[in-house]
Amino acid sequence: MNFLRNLLASILGTLFAFGILFFMFLILASLAGMEEGVRVKKNSVLELQLPDPISEYTGSDASDPFAGLFQKQMGLQEVLHAIQVAKKDDNIRGISINSTFLMAGVSQTRAIRNALKDFRESGKFVYAYSDFFLQKDYYLASVADSVYVNPVGAVDFRGLSAEVLFFKGLQEKSGVKMEVVRHGKYKSAVEPFLADEMSASNREQISGLIQSLWTTISQDIGEARQLATDDLNRIADTLGGRTPEYALRAGLVDGILYEDQYEARIKKASGIGEEADQPYVALEDYLKLSRNKKIYEGTDKIAVIYAQGEMLYGEGGPDFIGQGIINEALAKAREDSNVKAIVLRINSPGGSALTSELIWRELERTREVKPLVVSMGDVTASAGYYIASAADKIYAEPTTITGSIGVFAIVPNIHELAGNIGINAEQVSTHANSVEYSLFEPVSDNFRKVATESIEDTYQTFLERVAKGRNMSIASVDSIAQGRVWSGADALEIGLVDETGGIDDAIAAAASLAGTDQFSIRNYPRYKSGFAQLMEDLGESGSQQQERVLESGMGTQLYAVYRELKGVLRQEGIQARLPFILNIK
Repeated sequence: MNFLRNLLASILGTLFAFGILFFMFLILASLAGMEEGVRVKKNSVLELQLPDPISEYTGSDASDPFAGLFQKQMGLQEVLHAIQVAKKDDNIRGISINSTFLMAGVSQTRAIRNALKDFRESGKFVYAYSDFFLQKDYYLASVADSVYVNPVGAVDFRGLSAEVLFFKGLQEKSGVKMEVVRHGKYKSAVEPFLADEMSASNREQISGLIQSLWTTISQDIGEARQLATDDLNRIADTLGGRTPEYALRAGLVDGILYEDQYEARIKKASGIGEEADQPYVALEDYLKLSRNKKIYEGTDKIAVIYAQGEMLYGEGGPDFIGQGIINEALAKAREDSNVKAIVLRINSPGGSALTSELIWRELERTREVKPLVVSMGDVTASAGYYIASAADKIYAEPTTITGSIGVFAIVPNIHELAGNIGINAEQVSTHANSVEYSLFEPVSDNFRKVATESIEDTYQTFLERVAKGRNMSIASVDSIAQGRVWSGADALEIGLVDETGGIDDAIAAAASLAGTDQFSIRNYPRYKSGFAQLMEDLGESGSQQQERVLESGMGTQLYAVYRELKGVLRQEGIQARLPFILNIK
C-alpha cells in the first residue's frame, strides 16, 4: 500500500513539475516576444478595438515586464493616453474604430470620444465600421469623419431605458426578508425590498437622470452628424437605423460597405496604393509602446489618485475602494515635495459610510497642504460624493451620475424561513442589549430605534461635510439631497460640481491652483505587479472558481441578479451608496 501511495505521489509530483516548466516556458516565450517591442510602420492605422471591460485605471507599471501580459481589462487612462500619443506619432495616419459590445460606461465612452475628436483636429482621419452598431458603440463611432455599416447590419438607435429589479415577492415566498432603515425619500437602494413596483419619487429621479444623459448623447451625435435633436428623437422613436438603408437615409451612416470595401477606403485615406498592404497596429499593442511616452513634461508633479469601485472597509484594491490604499496614496503625495497638487479621480457608486469618513479626513488633511481637485467618472454617488466634497474644485462629465446624498442600513432576517423549516433560536444574555441583532428573531423596536438614530446621525454628518466643502448651508444641501441622484449637467446647475469636463480638465485646474505650467503626472496607487497577480490567480480559491462556473452556466443577466443579491447580503454597517443598481440600455 505504501509503495502504491509513493508511486502515485511521484507521478503527480512529476506531472506538476512538468506543468510548472511548461508554464514558465510560455511566460518566457511571451516576454521574448515583448522584448522585440511594438513596431509602427509608416502610414499605419491604429485599430481601436475595445473587446474587454474598461476600468478607470489598471495601475500597470511600464517597468513591469508582466504589465498587460495577462490583463483582461484596459484602463481608461491608458486608452486616452494612447490616443494622445498617436496624435503626435508621425507613423500613424489615422484611427479605425471597429468595436462592438463596448463594455464601458457612458462617461467613459464620452471621454474616449472626446479624445478621438481631439485626434481629428491634428488633421488625421478617424473612420468607423461595424457589422452592426449597438447604441453605445454608435455613440463612440459617431465622432468619426465617416461611419460605415455592413450591408446586412443595423444601427441600434432607440434612446435610453433603465431597469430596476424588485424582490418583495421573492422575500414573501422564501421567508428571507431584508430589514431596512433609511433616510431620504429618493434613497431607493432598498426600495426593491420594500415594494413590488417603482415609487413615484424613484420614477421621477430615474426619468430625469436618463433624460439628461440622453440630452448630452443626442447633442454630441447631432453635432458630429449635423443632425437636429428633433430629427434624432424621431429616428429613435421610429427605429430609423434598423436597416442599413434606413440608417443611411436618416444620416446615421455615410455608406453601406463590406469590410474589404471599407479597407479600400482606409487605404485611400492613408495615401497608399490599392495593391499595397495597409499596415495596422492594434490598440492592445500600441498601449505597450505608449506607456513609455510622456504627454506632460516637467519637474513639478501632479499626483493623480484613482479611487474606483464599491467603497468597503479595509485595504482596497483595483476593484474596490478601501481607506488603506487610498489614504496611503494621499499621504505619499502630500509628503512628496515634488508633487504640487493632487487630482482624485473617483468612479464609485458609494458604500461604507465609515470608510468614506476615514478617507474624507485624510483628504481634509491633504487639502490643507496642497490643492485638491476631484474628477468624476461614470458615477460618483453617495459615499463617492461624500469624499468628493472635500475638494477645492469638482469636475464631472455631463453624463456622470452623482449626488445621492443619503444613507441606509439593511440587514437580512430569516425568522419566517427558520420557522417554516423547523429552526428555533434561543438566546441567553447578561444585559438587555447583549444580543444586538439575531438573524433568527424578528427585529425589535429597540434595535430599529437605535439603528434609526445612527442613520440620522450619519445623514447629518453627510450634510455637514457637503455644506462645508461646497460652501452651502445645511438646509440648502438637504433640499437637493434626500438620496436623489443627478446627472453631471444637472449637478452643475445645483452647485454640487464646479465645472463639466474630463480628467485632463481637472489636471489643468490643479496645475493652475498650484501655479505651475510645466509638470508631469504621477499616478497612484500602485497595485500588485503582473507577476504577483498571476501567482495569485494561479492560487485562485475554490469559491472564485465556483463563481466562474456559475457565470458560465447562468448567463450574464441571471448572474448579474445573483451578484446583486449577494452584494446586498455582504453590506455591513451604515451604507451611503447609489439608490439603485441602474442598468441603462
